[in-house]
Amino acid sequence: MARRLEEATDEAILSGGTAGRRAVEEAGFSDELKQRLLEKVADAKFREEHRAAFIEAGLPTATGEGTRRVATAQPWTGTEPVEDVVLRMLDDAKRPLKPESRGKFCPPAVARPPTRRRVDSAGGRVARARDQAALYSELGIGSSKGLTDAEREEMKKEFRERFQPAARSMPVSASGLAALANERIEDAVARGQFKDLPRGKAAEADPRAASPFIDTTEYLLNRIIKRQEIVPPWIEKQQELASAARVFRQRLRNDWKRHAARTIASRGGSLEQQIARAEEYAAAEKKCDPSSQISDERTTVPAPDEKVGTESYLFRDADWERAESAYMKLSIEQLNALTRSYNLMAPEVARKPYWTLNREMESCFADVAPQLAEEIRQRAGARLPLRGRAVEKRRSEGFAKQWMGREDVRIHVEAAEKAYGLREWWRDVWRRWIG
Repeated sequence: MARRLEEATDEAILSGGTAGRRAVEEAGFSDELKQRLLEKVADAKFREEHRAAFIEAGLPTATGEGTRRVATAQPWTGTEPVEDVVLRMLDDAKRPLKPESRGKFCPPAVARPPTRRRVDSAGGRVARARDQAALYSELGIGSSKGLTDAEREEMKKEFRERFQPAARSMPVSASGLAALANERIEDAVARGQFKDLPRGKAAEADPRAASPFIDTTEYLLNRIIKRQEIVPPWIEKQQELASAARVFRQRLRNDWKRHAARTIASRGGSLEQQIARAEEYAAAEKKCDPSSQISDERTTVPAPDEKVGTESYLFRDADWERAESAYMKLSIEQLNALTRSYNLMAPEVARKPYWTLNREMESCFADVAPQLAEEIRQRAGARLPLRGRAVEKRRSEGFAKQWMGREDVRIHVEAAEKAYGLREWWRDVWRRWIG
């Protein structure tokens, strides 16, 4: 009965307002009961004011972000809140990026604890100084006394490229880009490129130039590079180096493949024996190539009586290497010169190692060995005469197919003015018969 009276009193206070409170006071409740009822009223008002916070606190931890937003959203009252209006206006002011142009979220890097800087010993400093001195001597600076005037001028030109204005790093700020653009505009005005410009055309508006979703400095830099062809010199030198390396490697592999196929074929035997010999060389080359043996599978150690001396089966030709050594050494020197010039311009993270002849030769042997069998097969097929191949093909076909569908039939088509058909023949016969 006390619980029911308490619930009735709570309902009268919550729904009755002032009249309900007056009725409770006139009913003669105790002060303790009145205090409890008033605390419940205050708690109900507090929960109503902070409804979203209580709902979010009551949700389980596994609830998704979308469910949390829907549960804690403010109920629609018929009018749009000011903060929602401002957010919608900001979103509509700029065109959003396409899904493929949006970047992926990158988590912030974890700050590592500071490490103690290693102090170089005296021996380490001496070794580093010795290496730098050796590099200095390899560049040819210290031994330039015996060079000719043309070689000395070429060396000066090579080292001068690093200190040219074009070899400096590109600006990475808006002010630096503006200064670079103004400099190019002034140079173009001085050359007279703005005299005959078409007038009256509207400027092309680029909505992405002022987009808040991307880095405008990087975007402007990329656009200048594309339109004005402003490419750092080390990029051009990198393309030149890659082209020279591709030509050298392609020629080296073609020459060695042709020579190896001829040498294997000249040792005699049938075509199958030559192909089997080439496959044995390829298998031996694969066993001696460390890069081809790297795999995730479990490796086994060969037995002591197993033949592991594959070095005797590797196909090499000292005479060919001796004959081609002059060309290969000169090519390696040219590639190293291009690499040295590129390293002088490129940043430290983009520099490339120098070339060595032994490494390139081993790579060539490893790449060409699997192709020798196919090369021998193609060369053997090319040596077969055309008439002999046609006879073998006709022998393998049936009698009806030989006479009904022959591919080696020669058809001569005359010109239109020289054509002699049934009409021309009938005309000549009629003329002879008449007269």
